[in-house]
Amino acid sequence: MAPCKYSSSRKLVSALMVALFCHFELSVGFNPKHLNLSAIGTHWSTAGATWYGSPDGAGSDGGSCGYGKLVSQTPFSSLVTGISPSLYNSGKECGACYQVKCTKNPSCSGKPVRVVITDLCPGGLCLSSSAHFDLSGTSFGAMALPGQEDKLRDAGVLEIGYARVACDYSGKTIAFHVDQGSSSNYFATVIEFEDGDGDLGAVELKEGSSQTWRAMQQSWGAVWKLDAGSQLHPPLSIRLTSQYSGQTLVAKDVIPDGWKPGATYRSLVNYNI
Repeated sequence: MAPCKYSSSRKLVSALMVALFCHFELSVGFNPKHLNLSAIGTHWSTAGATWYGSPDGAGSDGGSCGYGKLVSQTPFSSLVTGISPSLYNSGKECGACYQVKCTKNPSCSGKPVRVVITDLCPGGLCLSSSAHFDLSGTSFGAMALPGQEDKLRDAGVLEIGYARVACDYSGKTIAFHVDQGSSSNYFATVIEFEDGDGDLGAVELKEGSSQTWRAMQQSWGAVWKLDAGSQLHPPLSIRLTSQYSGQTLVAKDVIPDGWKPGATYRSLVNYNI
């Protein structure tokens, strides 16, 4: 690491800022890659916004992240969005939470609305700017003044503000929905309801009879898989690592003996908000 220094010709305020940063870096080991989203301020950027699906719906039935009918149920409650490839990040941002708001249309309330990424918007207007949100009809209308939802949805493409924020699923714990294609030697699961800055950087699986953690691969969207090559021996534990904070959680024995494809198993853990 290069030593912190400044020229005597710099203004006093610059010197103080550098000195403060150096002290902070040396004393607490500052690492921008491990920032906690819950502990930092909200930083707004500009994006385009459209909506799709029915006016009061959830956009599509599930979307490319693999959440299925959950998108219209609590806690998503249809407040979801498709997002441009630049933010979708090949599915790694599935389940990430953003605040969106509009201010430049008379029907805009200017109040932030929290939405969850559940889908990809792969082309068209979603490629026309550096960031684009293709919101559900419900999410788009939620940015409007009371009674002005339909007028706002009729406005076409909007310029909105957006900010990455921590998720809050109101006390829910992380759940694992086993993919229908899973078998005794192949396991895949949709990982649901990660609170806080729980964007996943790594997922690992451990069999009940083993002490070895085996790395799972992101299959698509929010689905992670392990092609074991031999029979898996439940109960299965799953270890999750956040890509933002590096925090690790273990859902011990969350997949029980006798597990079934298509079933959902709820853990006892979640990330802090």
